[in-house]
Amino acid sequence: MTYEELLIEADSNNLTVKEKPLPVSKGRLKGNRIAIRKDMTETEKTCVLAEELGHHYTATGNILDQSTVENRKQELRGRIVAYNKLVGLRGIVDAYLHHCQSISESAEYLEVTEEFLIDSLNYYRNKYGVYTKLDNYVIVFEPSIAVLELV
Repeated sequence: MTYEELLIEADSNNLTVKEKPLPVSKGRLKGNRIAIRKDMTETEKTCVLAEELGHHYTATGNILDQSTVENRKQELRGRIVAYNKLVGLRGIVDAYLHHCQSISESAEYLEVTEEFLIDSLNYYRNKYGVYTKLDNYVIVFEPSIAVLELV
């Protein structure tokens, strides 16, 4: 999804998104308002907005204090929504089908930051273990990421 598509999704959920000079965080959700730090690339803004939308769908209350287990769980749930929205297992396979040979190429193809892609791959590795199957493909997470086509 593009930044523009995420802005449309936010609008359809009655959320107002504003780009601001945020000094501490990249994004912030408060009520029906999302603030996105304006001095980032569009790719960074896409990743941040997807996560803030994830928080809108999954979090309750103020989760800024990450010292509590419940707040850390809510933070992860918001990130998982973003991972699935912007990368997903299908995106990993699609990057393979488009001959992406590295994290950098895959991140560029998926229009996410390398850090976001690495975080999402770590999440999928933790969720699925060494490998998982999607349609006619096996996605291998260890010892390194690979996609195998079943014949």
